[in-house]
Amino acid sequence: MTARLGIVTAASLEKGVDVRLDSPVSVEDMVVGRYVTIEGRQRRFFGMITDVSLGVTDPHLAVSPPDVADPFIAEVLTGTSTFGTIHVTPMLTIGGDAETVLEGPQPVKTIPAHFSAVNLAAEGDMDLVFGEEDKQRFNIGNPLDMETKLCLDLEEFVKRSNGIFGKSGTGKTFLTRILLIGMLQKSKAVNLIFDMHNEYGWSGTREGGPPVKGLKQLFGSRVAVFTLDEESSRRRKVSTDFVVKIGFDEITPEDIAILRATLNLTELAVEAAYQLRKSLGKDWLRQVLQRSDEELEELLKESSIHESSFQSLKRGLGTIGRLGFVVPEAHEDTVKHILDCLDRGLNVVLEFGRYREIAAYLLVANMLSRRIYARYQQRMEEAIAADKEAMKPRPLVITIEEAHKFLNPEVAGKTIFGTIAREMRKYNVSLLVIDQRPSGIDEEVMSQLGTKITCLLDNEKDIDSVLAGVSGKSELKSVLARLAPKQQALIFGHAVPMPVAFQPREYGSAQSYKSFLDAGPDAAGQAEKDIEELWG
Repeated sequence: MTARLGIVTAASLEKGVDVRLDSPVSVEDMVVGRYVTIEGRQRRFFGMITDVSLGVTDPHLAVSPPDVADPFIAEVLTGTSTFGTIHVTPMLTIGGDAETVLEGPQPVKTIPAHFSAVNLAAEGDMDLVFGEEDKQRFNIGNPLDMETKLCLDLEEFVKRSNGIFGKSGTGKTFLTRILLIGMLQKSKAVNLIFDMHNEYGWSGTREGGPPVKGLKQLFGSRVAVFTLDEESSRRRKVSTDFVVKIGFDEITPEDIAILRATLNLTELAVEAAYQLRKSLGKDWLRQVLQRSDEELEELLKESSIHESSFQSLKRGLGTIGRLGFVVPEAHEDTVKHILDCLDRGLNVVLEFGRYREIAAYLLVANMLSRRIYARYQQRMEEAIAADKEAMKPRPLVITIEEAHKFLNPEVAGKTIFGTIAREMRKYNVSLLVIDQRPSGIDEEVMSQLGTKITCLLDNEKDIDSVLAGVSGKSELKSVLARLAPKQQALIFGHAVPMPVAFQPREYGSAQSYKSFLDAGPDAAGQAEKDIEELWG
């Protein structure tokens, strides 16, 4: 039965609802982030507790507190002269009039009347708002202090770019794994994951515990693992599907421009790269690295490239040339192999092995994504011209870590990721960005992220960046500040009807792996298929 908390004593559409707690209700049981329903005269309201406080009927009690050594006196005063209050932010109307019942939960446009009863939200209320797990909805955890499931509509989630934020050690990686599994099972989208720290492919690390299973261990033939570092993969006993090599002729001045700050290049050095590409053609990088300065001296004079700018560029290019996966000539087309996997419905994880420096990550992720996006754009335009839905490529979600390096105000307009975020899946491509410094991401890009999930943040600028433009920002700030240091998060935006503070579901035990596999569509059929492929 629903637990009654108290009655409405004051309300404002802008500031929220004040609730006086009934005397039997302990103020210590009230927790910021929990959900309540308000029984108005014409409609029911669904909201979140955003503050808890104490009140007195006589101000003198606060100035001169009575002697409560006698329990009887304390009991007499509690609920009469002293009382607890909670502040509730109404989010939705979930029933009452015929229109609301027919259309389902709707945004709040009014307030409840004086003395309306306030109750803790029941499991049925949560299911009505967030839906039950089905073919499209995936359980990502439990609302704080509740046993009910929080189910996310993954079909809606992948329709726009999204972000996962939180300071280091708060559980972003575990949360990302859960969402990747959900997208793999419940949406039509495929994922391309640039796995900087080797956490998503075969296995991942866990603080103070044994490794956890990655996507390949759990879903086998539905995941392909690509690697930049075959030696590292072999040491970790990871079975890979393709070894990525980048040819000198595949790297363009645009790729160098994005690395300007990372490689400590001057603006003139970047401009020199464009001039050398124009003079030397696709083979410009190999010639700059392999030919002597004397051989290039005449070319520098003709192109009006200053010696200091050239030397700055050459030092930066030398850093790239020393990366083991960058070779004079790549004999296989990495982009073609990735697209072949994506077209077959496989999710691709690209491991970086020992190449964890940001220069390698920026270069590879931006370069491959740019070429893949160009192919998607071409195929979408051909499908639209032919008016054939079947010709459209599968929706693609590109997952990137350290997102502020790609999407800061200086380079967001130059990287393909800034373009993808702003175009809002125009060509069936969207982003999942993971970052611990959201304030470093360009404001325009942040505004285009449909759904944001944030773990604990302690930097004021980061908090303001994540919550920018959100209704009820001050209340959500209070909820965010009270999240636990690990394994708690706040989700809000396009894919959820209202903000929710929640605890992600367990990941790492045998039981949790079984629950993920059991939740997939046609789980038994997939298992039989995997066994058939393994044993023939």
